[in-house]
Amino acid sequence: MPSTPGTGFINKVRAHIELLDPVTWISVFPSLAAGAMASGQMHATPHDFFILLLLFLMFGPLGTGFSQAINDYYDLELDRVNEPGRPIPSGRLSEKEAVWNSIAVFTLALSSGIWLWLHFGGVRGAIALTAIGISLVLAYIYSAPPFKLKQNILLSAPAVGIAYNMLPFLAGNALFSDIHPETLWMAGLNFFMGVALIIMNDFKSAKGDLESGLKSMTVMIGAKNTFLVAFVLIDGVFLGFSWIAWHLGSMLLFSIVLVTLAVNMVIQALLYRDPKGGLSFMQHAVDDGFGNAIGKSDVQEHNTFLRYQVANNLLFLIILFIAAGMVGVKYMYQ
Repeated sequence: MPSTPGTGFINKVRAHIELLDPVTWISVFPSLAAGAMASGQMHATPHDFFILLLLFLMFGPLGTGFSQAINDYYDLELDRVNEPGRPIPSGRLSEKEAVWNSIAVFTLALSSGIWLWLHFGGVRGAIALTAIGISLVLAYIYSAPPFKLKQNILLSAPAVGIAYNMLPFLAGNALFSDIHPETLWMAGLNFFMGVALIIMNDFKSAKGDLESGLKSMTVMIGAKNTFLVAFVLIDGVFLGFSWIAWHLGSMLLFSIVLVTLAVNMVIQALLYRDPKGGLSFMQHAVDDGFGNAIGKSDVQEHNTFLRYQVANNLLFLIILFIAAGMVGVKYMYQ
């Protein structure tokens, strides 16, 4: 992005898009897609594909974009330290322009939820509207005073897990079928995975958090212990999926979950031994393969987390989609 503020219409549009942080949009799609798969009632029709696309736009560019815009607006001083190249601290967008940006995406996200509610009606439509409504509220109070949930990781991580992982999963299921018991379990496991990842994602802002008094996990207990807490949560999620596999009576899925858990634990052990340089052999995956999707960092611990994220997300998504598909098959003809 150009460093000179206000240099042309195209640069201004780019700054507005960057404020919405497109890298984060894709984070909600696995939950939406898995929720739709678990319903067993999504069909290969233009209508159903349109609904899934609308859900992605509602929770992704609009809902997630709103959370990023609000976060940048209220964290201007913090970003001058942590991320001075962001649109507002760099001067490419004024604070007033950022406010109008956030109002626009908030309105579009909520309008999408209202349309889905009117289109489907009943409980299923209400779940979709409620899900985006709660997500938008959490996005606002996450960054804005007086609540500012991000000041304490014990509040901020659950808020992100609910808005990014649990509610999109439930909405993806609800718009194609009733909510099944397995769906609730999988939505809960998605929530804990989101909590674990946001705990580690805070490595990138540890310096600014410490200076501003924010209670991130890294500030409170250090990087190595933060990794340990996150790993316990992640391994618990994999064990939860093993229970779902057992409940479905699938020894194949049960075996796959245990194998992926074992692989993940080996990777975790390597990373825990060396929080700053662990998994260095996977750096090319961050730089060349997934760098534009998961971000890059100059903070050593955060860069290590990004390398781990590539491996963990791949293993988790394999389990998530296999389990969602099996649940969907169970309810396909009911």
